[in-house]
Amino acid sequence: MTPAGKTLPLVKDAERLENRLKEIPPEPGVYIMRDGCDRILYIGKSKKLRSRVRSYFRDSQKLSDRIAMMVRQVAEIEFIVTDTEAEALALEANLVKQHQPYFNVLLKDDKKYPYVLITWSEQYPRIFITRNRRIGKKGDKYYGPYTDAGLLRNILRVAKRIFLLRQRPQPLFTDRPCLNYDIGRCPGVCQQLISPEEYHKTVQKVAMVFQGRTGELIDILTAQMEQAAAELNFEAAARKRDQIAGLKSLTADQKVSLPDDTVSRDAIALAADEKHACIQLFQIRAGKLVGRLGFVAEADSGTPGAILQRVLDDHYQNAESVEIPTEILVQHELPEGEMLGEFLTERKGRKVSILAPQRQTKAELVEMVERNAQHELARMQRVGDRNEQAMQDLAAILDLPDLPHRIEGYDISHIQGSNAVASQVVFIDGLPAKQHYRHYKIKNPTVTSGHSDDFASLAEVIGRRFRKYAEDPQLQRVGNSDWPDVVMIDGGKGQLSSVVAVLQEMNLMEDLRVVSLAKQREEIFLPGESLPLQTDAEQPGVQLLRRLRDEAHRFAVSFHRQQRSDKLRRSRLDEIPGLGFQRQKELLAHFRSVDYIREASPKQLAEVSGIGPRLAQEIYDYFHPA
Repeated sequence: MTPAGKTLPLVKDAERLENRLKEIPPEPGVYIMRDGCDRILYIGKSKKLRSRVRSYFRDSQKLSDRIAMMVRQVAEIEFIVTDTEAEALALEANLVKQHQPYFNVLLKDDKKYPYVLITWSEQYPRIFITRNRRIGKKGDKYYGPYTDAGLLRNILRVAKRIFLLRQRPQPLFTDRPCLNYDIGRCPGVCQQLISPEEYHKTVQKVAMVFQGRTGELIDILTAQMEQAAAELNFEAAARKRDQIAGLKSLTADQKVSLPDDTVSRDAIALAADEKHACIQLFQIRAGKLVGRLGFVAEADSGTPGAILQRVLDDHYQNAESVEIPTEILVQHELPEGEMLGEFLTERKGRKVSILAPQRQTKAELVEMVERNAQHELARMQRVGDRNEQAMQDLAAILDLPDLPHRIEGYDISHIQGSNAVASQVVFIDGLPAKQHYRHYKIKNPTVTSGHSDDFASLAEVIGRRFRKYAEDPQLQRVGNSDWPDVVMIDGGKGQLSSVVAVLQEMNLMEDLRVVSLAKQREEIFLPGESLPLQTDAEQPGVQLLRRLRDEAHRFAVSFHRQQRSDKLRRSRLDEIPGLGFQRQKELLAHFRSVDYIREASPKQLAEVSGIGPRLAQEIYDYFHPA
């Protein structure tokens, strides 16, 4: 009998399945499979929706264990018809990113791989390296992820030396450029000595390096150098000559042996174990290796071809047409390779071929990419083995029924009670999961400057963290990814006792494993025990807790410094009548520091949102008393 509110799977209702399949048109589009609770299981695309969806339910069709499990749960199938196959591919990519279905191949956001971000949304774009793909605004562009962070930093350093780019994220002075302008390393962005249009042209040249278009850029600069020389503008010609030499130095040692070095190619391959698939994508332009990108997926996400397909779909979805090569070499045949090829051909405006070479030079190139993927997989396995050993040891120390999947650590930071804050850091499978980190400002009125109370502060934070579980017991425990297997408190028996007391009041103590780690001897204390556990400070499980404790401490201290800095920056502004907190934020966001506000004229102050001429004059008069 089907539970109330759930729909019977289609494989158990042959008549409804057949009727649903007949309703699906033989046109290009996207199909969405849902379970009996209306959750999305899988999102796919096809040139012919009806035949593709029907193939899942044919007895003769051999499905992987993962997909067979999904099909047994499908209770409803929706579809969206598109005009072209290219539209279907783009729509599928957007829907997968939005809904993250369990049975789709989902690439991990591997924090070790850095990206280059160019902030095209800004009047004067910035170029910097980041591992966070969530900070960009609409119009900004990411390039990567790059597997060699050292090489990437070198490329960016050389690019800043070759081209006149802003060298500082914020101006050093309000009324004049800094030394970088005087020595010819910056065009004077801070004082707008270069127009946004001209600066965009410069940044576009740098972007060509990360698009793999170094050769094309060298050709452009060579033509400009020759023109400047013909016009007897030898200074400009010399600058172009130096830029060309710098660009050639970037790819001097990156030659790849291929018979035809005029064709731009990407080569992709993977290596997998029972847990992960490591994917490498080599970008080869004019016979030179200009980029090596890395991705990670779950090994059971599908066939090797399906994993490569998802990587390429995601990678080219946001690529500019000039970044798309004319030839893509793949290790395995792609299930939707023809559709991807037509999509890329349409985007690029010329034929894009997707090949799975079996012999000679191109096959050897794919084998080289596969070897690199195997090295990356081996490195991940070594890290995984160390984490597995640490979690097994911690499970033995704390007598846990299973390996601890989610571990949380808490710490307090303050100076004699002032600006007291707390941190919550999270390790997933032994590794930092920074997307789950949290800050807390201590609200306890008794914790003030000159009067600290770490016990009360920790009790407050734990109470706030687990309040929702006390209020709604249905949120607990099994299957909730937010529920920790271990909670670690930085401190000794006193800190642990204060946390245990609040959890007992919330009736959560029986369901949580709470411990504390004392700094002096790295001792682990359990609730209600007067003596620490018999452990060695150097054993893997204790080291895992130490890494968690140190990360909680670092995160708390950095937030405390930020709060203290903000308070000091606003202290003088608090004395100006009519200048509330929101207007202070607007001023500081505009001028960056109180020193710059002091130097600003009434006219410049009035340009800030919320600051009219009258208040601007009051601010000016405050800093410039008669």
